[in-house]
Amino acid sequence: MSSAPPITLTHTDLQRLERLLDSLDDYGPAAEALEKELARAQIMDVSQLPPGVVTMNSRVHCREESSHKDYHLTLVYPQDAGKDGTVSVLAPVGTALLGLSVGQHIDWATPGGKVLALTLLEVEYQPEANAAVRH
Repeated sequence: MSSAPPITLTHTDLQRLERLLDSLDDYGPAAEALEKELARAQIMDVSQLPPGVVTMNSRVHCREESSHKDYHLTLVYPQDAGKDGTVSVLAPVGTALLGLSVGQHIDWATPGGKVLALTLLEVEYQPEANAAVRH
């Protein structure tokens, strides 16, 4: 993998994800990868979070660079994964998307071992930005 781009998380997402990690019976490579991401993230208050940052329950539009295939994914907690278009934060691509900003690139290793380059094109829905609009 190439060097990881800087990521940003909210205090709320950090707390919920730490609780998720604490609750896991099987603390394997996926949990370790998420823990590393949490440790390197810049943490900020929801009110300061830019709308182009991927948070939990965000819907994103990204492109795989070699095939130019577009993906529309919603980043969810493991218990909410499994529906079309959802990706668990414990899946490698989910962990990789967490905290990214629009325009950033990530390398994502597929289960088959192939490395794909993803570019975050748009955060189509971010719960924090949506909540701020309502208040």
